[in-house]
Amino acid sequence: MTGSASQTQGSPRLVSDQASWSLPAWTYNDESFLALERQQIFMPAWHLVCHVSDIPNPGDYRAFAMMGERAIVVRGKDGQVRAFHNVCRHRAARLLDGSEGNCGGRITCPYHAWSFALDGKLLGVPFIEEYENFAKGDFGLFPIEQDISGGFVYIRFQPGGPSLAEYLAPITQEMGIYRFDEMQPIGPIRSRIRKVNWKNACDNYVDALHIRVAHPGLSSLVRDSYRLEVDQGVDKIFADVGAVHSPGLSVQAYRDLLPDVDHLPEDRKRMWTYYRMFPALMFDVYPDQIDFMQFIPVDATTCILRDGAYALPDDRREMHLTRYLNQRLNRDVNTEDKGLIERVQDGMGSSSFSVGPLGRNEICLRSFANRMRDTIPISREPQRPSRERLEAALEA
Repeated sequence: MTGSASQTQGSPRLVSDQASWSLPAWTYNDESFLALERQQIFMPAWHLVCHVSDIPNPGDYRAFAMMGERAIVVRGKDGQVRAFHNVCRHRAARLLDGSEGNCGGRITCPYHAWSFALDGKLLGVPFIEEYENFAKGDFGLFPIEQDISGGFVYIRFQPGGPSLAEYLAPITQEMGIYRFDEMQPIGPIRSRIRKVNWKNACDNYVDALHIRVAHPGLSSLVRDSYRLEVDQGVDKIFADVGAVHSPGLSVQAYRDLLPDVDHLPEDRKRMWTYYRMFPALMFDVYPDQIDFMQFIPVDATTCILRDGAYALPDDRREMHLTRYLNQRLNRDVNTEDKGLIERVQDGMGSSSFSVGPLGRNEICLRSFANRMRDTIPISREPQRPSRERLEAALEA
C-alpha cells in the first residue's frame, strides 16, 4: 500500500498542451517508434554527406548510409557532383565500399562486373546477349535528390517538402559570414557508435544547463555567456570566449592564441556558435574552424556520431595551434558528453520514469519536443501505446 501511494505521489502532473514536458521515455527505446521516425522524419529530411572539397577529383566519392538506405556522392568527369543509390541494378549488390575513395573513370560492380559511368549511365554488361528485351538505357543507377549549399552536399531519400534553400534559410547569412563554401577539410569524416537513442544525443547538444556542471574546460572558456534562441525551427546557441583567466592550460592557451580573423564582424571574432537543424544535424561554428555533427539512428538505443572539421586556408602558426587546442578541448567535451548521454539512456529504461519537466529557459529542448509531437502525434502518449496503435500510425 505504501509503495503504491509513493508511486502515485511521484507521478508528474501533465499540463494539457505538454509544452513544458519532455518526450516520454518509451520514445527513446522503442523500435516501432523508430520505424515511425524513419518514415516521417528521416526519409524526407535533408542529410549532409560531405563538402565539395572532400571530392575534388573525377571519380572521388563519399558514401552515406542511413536506416537501410545506402548512397554515394561522386564527382563526375564533367566536374559535376551527383548522388546515387549505392546499389547495382542487376542483383542489388553494394557497388562502392568504404566511406570514401576514388573509383576511377567508372563504377564497376564487384559481383558481376556491370559498369556505370560517373553520371549513372549503364556502360557495360557481361553476356548482355543473354538478357531478353534488354535496353541499357533503362538500367542506369537510381539517382537521389541532391543539392549543394555553403559548399556542403546534401541528399534526401524521399523527395518533396522544403527545398534545401528553405531548410537552411535560418543560417544562410551566417554561412556566408564564415565562408562555408571556401572551407577545406582539416581532418577525416569520422563515425563512432554511441549506445543511445539519437534524440538523447540531440537533446544533450542543446542542453545549456549542463555546461557549468559537466564541462569544466568549456565552462571556464565561455563562463556564463551562453545564449539560446530558436529561429524558424533552428536551435541557435551563442557563447563568448571571454578575457577572464582560466585554470586549464589548454583553455587559457586557446584564449590567448586565438588570432584575428579579419573577414569576421567584431562580434563574431571571439564567439562560439552552435546550430542544431532538425532532425539531427549540428554545426559548431568557431572563429578558427567549423565542425558538423550528425546522429544517425542504428536502432532504438544506438546511433552513429558522424562528424568532420573544416577551415579556411591559414598558414599562421598561432592559427594552427588554436585549431589544435580547439580540437583538444572538444575531444574532452565529447568524452564527457558520451558518459552523460549513456547515463540518461540507462534511466530511460526505468519503470520509474515517463516524462520530465523542462524549464522556461530550456527553449531548445521544448521546441524539439513540440516539433516531434507535431510530426508524430502518438509521441504525446506518456506511456507506450499498444502495438496495434503503433502499427496503425505507421500505416496512416
